[in-house]
Amino acid sequence: MTHFEGCPGSRMSEFKDNESQEETTGKVKSHLKQWPIQMHLISPMAPYYQGADVLLTADCVAYALGGFHPDYLKGKSIGIACPKLDEGQDIYLEKIKSWLEDAKINTLTVLIMQVPCCTGLLSLAQQAVQTSKRTVPIKSIVIGLQGEILSEEWVSV
Repeated sequence: MTHFEGCPGSRMSEFKDNESQEETTGKVKSHLKQWPIQMHLISPMAPYYQGADVLLTADCVAYALGGFHPDYLKGKSIGIACPKLDEGQDIYLEKIKSWLEDAKINTLTVLIMQVPCCTGLLSLAQQAVQTSKRTVPIKSIVIGLQGEILSEEWVSV
């Protein structure tokens, strides 16, 4: 047995092919409708955020979640971030708050990985709603390391 230490998000893992998973053939259409997408680069006042359903997702999610584009990104504007590695998260908090108050978004879906550091992204969203003059529903979706949906729920602040 190998002993691992440190953050589970940094732990080395190798996933074997799962025969029961369905394979996709052909090209999958992109549902990305904006650029930029990284939270440091976005403007919360961009026209594609106005009155939108917004997806705030951890950087790793799209790589783990096979159906990311058609199942989660379709019809939404997006912002991506890494709650562990990105600096200046106070800027993220202000941008999320601006989505709520200035862009008047409809909903905010926070898509994170199961690793503990990812919960920081959900915490930022909840903190923004708590300090905002406007309340917006937040959906939390947690993705397992092999792309399985571990939880999906509307969360209150």
